Amino acid sequence: MIPDDATLDLLGLPPNDRRAVEILYDLVSTPSVSDHEGPAVSRFIQAARSLDLEFEIDEAGNGVARRRAVTKSRVQIVLLGHIDTVPGHIPVRIENRELWGRGSVDAKGPLAAMLLAGAQASIPDDTELLVVAAVGEETTASLGARHLTRELSPSACIIGEPSGWDGVTLGYKGRVLVEAASRRPSAHSGGPTGSPPDVLFAWWQRVLDHAARLSAGATRDFDRLQCTILDMTSSSDGLEDVASIRAGFRLPPSVVPAQLQADLFDIAGDEVSLTCAGRESAYATDRNDPVVRALSGAIRASGATPRPKLKTGTADLNIVAPVWQCPIAAYGPGDSGLDHTPHERLNIDEFLRSVRVLQTALATLAAELSASGVKPATVS
Repeated sequence: MIPDDATLDLLGLPPNDRRAVEILYDLVSTPSVSDHEGPAVSRFIQAARSLDLEFEIDEAGNGVARRRAVTKSRVQIVLLGHIDTVPGHIPVRIENRELWGRGSVDAKGPLAAMLLAGAQASIPDDTELLVVAAVGEETTASLGARHLTRELSPSACIIGEPSGWDGVTLGYKGRVLVEAASRRPSAHSGGPTGSPPDVLFAWWQRVLDHAARLSAGATRDFDRLQCTILDMTSSSDGLEDVASIRAGFRLPPSVVPAQLQADLFDIAGDEVSLTCAGRESAYATDRNDPVVRALSGAIRASGATPRPKLKTGTADLNIVAPVWQCPIAAYGPGDSGLDHTPHERLNIDEFLRSVRVLQTALATLAAELSASGVKPATVS
């Protein structure tokens, strides 16, 4: 779906920018909640075709747009976005030069920007570009990204996540998700033993105390262990009382998921049963990373001062970076504070600026990698 001509006319855009907005609008208009990405992947493939890119849907269901090298490929740059969104319908519309809709920021805006820039960037003949619309990023499984780690070994990677058009994300915190439960035979509330909710609340307080010790001296949120209760329930059938807590932990680089999991089990003792999932380590690059330098230089060339960022969330960067061990950073238009909210919207002018930043950055990055004689790309 594309906006009507009257809406586009009000934006007063030149033809290329108008087409860019049409592609973005079409992707955002196509629902793609995790595990139901198929129709949106098809729209991504159609957009790739319209930009004269090769295209395929891989075994994991990822949409892949490919710009092949003219000569033998020595450099492969992967632009890795994701097409899935969290639930929550937001009527798609353009108001005050902002595109409203679920996924406009997280992360179809960054994905569309990468697709457009990848098709248009001036790059050496030995460079291949892949733009990937990954599935499942909003789930703990991240099936799309994990599939790519087995199939590719790129020379460099840009992750498509909102950083703001003048921001560059250097890293993301790690994650552990925990289900904690306590159960006991039903008893009178005036009895000598605490209830399952009492047991869980006592356990949670011990967890918070432990997190405070691990975070002692940290001055940045990125370096603190953050603990959040996501959900809690309690029930009784008259014979057994049960309580459960679902919690999320955001890990700094100093905390390894396996060690935190072991600590949580030690703290739980015999009264609390635990199940852990979504274990990802924190990952951060530095400002001298070739991808970071290319993006920062492109932002400066556009008249702004680059803003390096460390995010407290988790992204596909956490999955692919430890495996690929290549230059990597995240970039994309949009305010990440609007992620997963009912107010998700993307400024169209920011989106178009980000396309130009990416074009410039890709040209710089590809030229540097081509000249430096990086390891030959593994091309699937």
